[in-house]
Amino acid sequence: MGSLAEGLPALTATRLHHVGMTVASLDEALAFWEPFLGNKARWRTLLDRPYLGRHVGYPGVQIEAAFVDLPDGGILELLEYRLDDRGRQPGATATPGNVHICLAVTDAMSAWRRAVALGAKAVVSEGPVEVDGGPNRGARAAYLRIHDGITLEIFQRAPAT
Repeated sequence: MGSLAEGLPALTATRLHHVGMTVASLDEALAFWEPFLGNKARWRTLLDRPYLGRHVGYPGVQIEAAFVDLPDGGILELLEYRLDDRGRQPGATATPGNVHICLAVTDAMSAWRRAVALGAKAVVSEGPVEVDGGPNRGARAAYLRIHDGITLEIFQRAPAT
């Protein structure tokens, strides 16, 4: 039996470049992410070049955008589409199409408290929980709801044994 990629061109990906989030208000999203990550957006602009509509499937669209650096070299791309009929994705993590961003941290409780202080809503009120099985047994993790119903996961690796 052949591999799933048999006959396909070789994958040339080298690393994750960015995570994009569509937001209702770029200012509100930045009000959470800049203080949470501890750095200002490195780039903010109105995207309105002719290629953009072809790229995202909305001809003539304008998007207010910002890039915020993530730990370890990635980029968080925040996008506020300027369209009249923007729909809303239900915030429940069980909803198909829902995506979350997970940040590795050295202290899950500290990161959880920081996020809550910046307006995140705790999914579990007592904070991070211990993973009790599987490859991450002993780790601590928490889901939080941030702006626009987006889920932020905080993940602290298990202590070395």
